[in-house]
Amino acid sequence: MRPMKVLLLGIGNVLYADEGIGVHFVNYIHENYRFFHPEHELVMLDGGTLAQGLTPIISQFDSLIVVDTINAAGCEPGEVYFFDFDRAPPEVDWQGSAHEVEMLQTLTMMEMLGDRPHTMVLGVTPTVIEPMTLGLTERIAAAVPLMETALLKHLENQGWQCERISHTDIADLIPQSYKPRLSMGDRTSGHAPRRQETQDTD
Repeated sequence: MRPMKVLLLGIGNVLYADEGIGVHFVNYIHENYRFFHPEHELVMLDGGTLAQGLTPIISQFDSLIVVDTINAAGCEPGEVYFFDFDRAPPEVDWQGSAHEVEMLQTLTMMEMLGDRPHTMVLGVTPTVIEPMTLGLTERIAAAVPLMETALLKHLENQGWQCERISHTDIADLIPQSYKPRLSMGDRTSGHAPRRQETQDTD
């Protein structure tokens, strides 16, 4: 098996409660786990609401895991989905938040250009909240353990070993979430990831 670069990408607007779950969740995983693989490389990235601006970054990877809110017809808030982008469940209509729609457009455009890596989507149906507010609603916060289990199982099936290094609650990371925590320097492949400002240059 050839070495692969895997991108765990959190998408969302942290200023609108549940709409920021993608970013919050990837920050949570980065804070609590380290992942090891003898060949592959895992990068965690806070994508915010950049969508099409992420195209040059996404195209560098062999595999992509997008974490975001998703709109699913007939589903209550807090429903967790984990699926191959090419085989989305029929109830997922991608008609939720602006960043959800823009991410769909970005991935579709990359597919047309032949630049899209194999893509998995880890999504949760949000509670619709209009006023700007940090934090997650009770239902979405309760869905985090299920999202966590789904992601860890997927990575373990791909040959990754995971080490729990902390038990930080996702709520404790949210107050500073408006400051991007993860950049292209945050990665793990056989060693613990280091912040970009302290990472040695190759």
